[in-house]
Amino acid sequence: MLLSGPERPMSLPTADDPQVLRQALAAYVREVAAAVGVSVECTSCEVTDTVTAYVALSGRSPRFPGRDLMLLWTMRQGWSVAVETTPAESPQPVAQLGGDVTPAPERVRRFVADVLSSAEKAGSPGPALAVSSHGDLRTRLEERVRRA
Repeated sequence: MLLSGPERPMSLPTADDPQVLRQALAAYVREVAAAVGVSVECTSCEVTDTVTAYVALSGRSPRFPGRDLMLLWTMRQGWSVAVETTPAESPQPVAQLGGDVTPAPERVRRFVADVLSSAEKAGSPGPALAVSSHGDLRTRLEERVRRA
């Protein structure tokens, strides 16, 4: 029997537990970083009122000479590539990866390679299929990491 209230020795994680979600997201972002060839030190992720991730890319696009690129992730839009900007500027989107918001890291690697090699504006291969809740996202991330 599970106890509640003061008799409960410790809280059990809920489906929307931010710490569990952050751990699952961090594991997924580490896999994506490895796939695109950057170290984990070039990544960050955040689980607050929004759920986001960032990966600094080491390659540059011929469309933006002299500008660094970043790989951004949100639970609503999935992965996109954008031009690095100053904190006061909004990111300049380059391309959006449609489909599953938690694609296999290899798919993200191919997307980034296509963007980096494209001299023309990369488009979006379709809308992202957003997740419905933090619990759904956590489940999908954990499944993705287990399959890897």
